Amino acid sequence: MEQIRRLTATEGGERVDKYVAQQVPSLSRSRIKQLIADGFLRVNGSVVKPSHRLQDGDEVVLRIPAVEEVQLVPQHIPLRIVYEDEDLAAVDKPADLVVHPAPGHELGTLANALVARYPDLPVDEDGRPGIVHRLDKDTSGLILVAKNEGARRDLTAQFKRGEVDKVYLALVDGKVEPSDGVIDAPIGRDARDRKRMAVVRSGGRQAVTKYHVLEHLGDFTLLEVRPQTGRTHQVRVHLAFIRHPVVGDKTYGHRKQRLDIKRQFLHAHRLGFRLPASGARLELVSELPGDLADVIRGLRRPNLITAEEWERLGSAD
Repeated sequence: MEQIRRLTATEGGERVDKYVAQQVPSLSRSRIKQLIADGFLRVNGSVVKPSHRLQDGDEVVLRIPAVEEVQLVPQHIPLRIVYEDEDLAAVDKPADLVVHPAPGHELGTLANALVARYPDLPVDEDGRPGIVHRLDKDTSGLILVAKNEGARRDLTAQFKRGEVDKVYLALVDGKVEPSDGVIDAPIGRDARDRKRMAVVRSGGRQAVTKYHVLEHLGDFTLLEVRPQTGRTHQVRVHLAFIRHPVVGDKTYGHRKQRLDIKRQFLHAHRLGFRLPASGARLELVSELPGDLADVIRGLRRPNLITAEEWERLGSAD
């Protein structure tokens, strides 16, 4: 059941996240920060950041959405493990594999497969086993799994400090210029559709994405993308923001797709991080899966039709 808490600040100068943590002790600090980032907290009617300083008499309204518990059922689903030691495993996730169960989708997820393979995985405060970062359902590639609590805390801290080198391959619409760029634009919930994220100037969380052009392919560009922060849907939102959305992205991309692709062209290509036990640096690589590699091969053919020709064919139907 959803709850709404209405609070009135009595002392000025305190951070809103710390104030709410004191007033609602049943919520963890990380949960409060996530609720604020998702736009569920307002001060005097406005969305704010966790670091917002309250004034005496400010009205704080916090919505706490109902959370439906999902029973995690072990399932023996084949996984491609590209690296493993006593602390962690790295999985090369295929597209169409959901990472965490959700109401209405309790089975067939990566989490189901992991608890079957590793019954003693540590869980976070939301009950998620071992997984220390996220990949969207239709994004393929590398994802890390902590096998014990010490490793979970270590890897989570590396992600929070920005010490993990994350590299994605993305095919986007249009010719991206210049060949190197930085997108620095805050991300938060879309005010018109709470299921979507968007670049928001007020109340959004800092988000920075670097990109490098690998190849121009007709009306498309193959990019190497390095998110410097870890916001939900960050790469997809930022690339759509600069008007070069990821090809095949049904949420942030063009409604009419011009390529034969059944999912978004986004692949977690490389992960560089420090091993919890030794501190040694490790870099893992996952090459483009077959469906995405086929798209690139098709674009390199000299007889590829242009966007204008495609539009003319469509208008002739």
